Amino acid sequence: MKKIVLSTVAVAALATALTASGAEEVSSSESSFLDRIHFKGDMRLRYESIERDDKDNAYSNRYRLRLFTDFDLSDNLLFETAISSGKDNPTSGNVTFRDDEPWSDYFVDVLKIDILDIAYKFDNSTVKVGKQGYMMYRPIKSQLIWDNDIRLEGINYNYTDDTKMITAGADQLHRLENEAASTGDINIFLAQYVQSANLESSTLNVGAGIYYYDGVKGNTTPYAKGALGNTLDEHGFYANDYTILEGFGELKFKDLLGKPFTAAASVAYNAAADDNNFGYEIGLQLGDTKEVGDWKLGYAYTDIQEDAVFGAHNDSDNNNGGTAAKGHTIKAKYKMADNLELGGQFFFDKLYASRSATGTEADYERVQLDVILKF
Repeated sequence: MKKIVLSTVAVAALATALTASGAEEVSSSESSFLDRIHFKGDMRLRYESIERDDKDNAYSNRYRLRLFTDFDLSDNLLFETAISSGKDNPTSGNVTFRDDEPWSDYFVDVLKIDILDIAYKFDNSTVKVGKQGYMMYRPIKSQLIWDNDIRLEGINYNYTDDTKMITAGADQLHRLENEAASTGDINIFLAQYVQSANLESSTLNVGAGIYYYDGVKGNTTPYAKGALGNTLDEHGFYANDYTILEGFGELKFKDLLGKPFTAAASVAYNAAADDNNFGYEIGLQLGDTKEVGDWKLGYAYTDIQEDAVFGAHNDSDNNNGGTAAKGHTIKAKYKMADNLELGGQFFFDKLYASRSATGTEADYERVQLDVILKF
C-alpha cells in the first residue's frame, strides 16, 4: 500500500509540473517550439483477484504507467513516441507490487519504449513507419483479435472519411528483450475495410479484415508467456499457421434512454487451421465518459476456440489471455473528475479442457478494480 501511495504522489507531482511549466511566460520563438510538442499520460492503480478451479487463486495490487510525447516536425509530419511499464509483456503494461523488490524495479527496470514512429498525414490518409499503435477498427474496442496494448513494427496505412475506412500494413512480430527463444521471424500482413452508413437514428458500421501471420507453423512461441491456448505439436512448436478472417457489424445509437448505446458482433476464422479455428464475440455498451459525472456499462460474451486467433496477441485479461475459453465480461467506468476515472472489469469464464491445468473444463473468475489518473 505504501508503494501505491508513493506512486500516486509521484505521478501527481509530474502532472502538476507539466501544467505549471506550460503556464510560464515564454518568448514567441519558444512558444512556437513548445506548441509543437504534445505531452500526455496516465497512471492506473489496480486491485486484482483471480480465482480458478485448476490452479491456486491469486490476489495482487498492480499499476500501469504510460507517458506519450509527440512532436510536429511539420504540418503533415509527426514524430510519435511513448514509454510504458510492463517491459516483459507485449499485451499489458501492468506491474505487480511486491514487498521484496527495490524501488528501481517499479519505475526504471520495468519501462519499455512503447511507441517510436514517424506519421505522415495527408488529406484523409495516414502512413506510419516504425513501432506504433495499430489503426484497425475494433467494434466497441473488441479484443477478440487484438489486445489494446499490442504494438506493430513496420509500415501501415490508413484512409478514413465519412463513409469508409481502409487499413493495410506489413509488420514484423513485436519482440521483447526478454522474449523466449524463437526459431525464426514471424511477419504480419494485414488489411481491413469498414463501411459506415447513417441511418435515421443510428450509425451502422460493417467491416471485414484479413491478418496473415507468415512463419508461425513450426516456430516456437515468441514470448516467455507461451502459446496461450494455441495448439502445439509434440516438439513444442506451433502446429498451425494463422490466416485470420474477420467480420463484424456494429450499430451505434446516439440516444437510447438518454445515453449513447452500441451493439456489436464480431467473428474470427483461421483459414490456415483445419479445426478448432472459430471464435466470436457479442457486445453491448450503454453510456460514455466524456464529461464529469458520466458513466458507461458494457457486456460481452466471447467464445474462442484454440486456433481461431494468435493467442499471444488477443485480450490478455479475459480467461488469462489467449484462446480456448468462453464466458462473460462486464465492464463499468465512472468519470469522477476531469483527470480521474474509476473502473471495474469482471470476467466469468470457462476454460476449455485443452487450456486447463487439470485437463478438464475449469471455471475462471477475474475481478479488476481501477483508479485511473490522466495528465
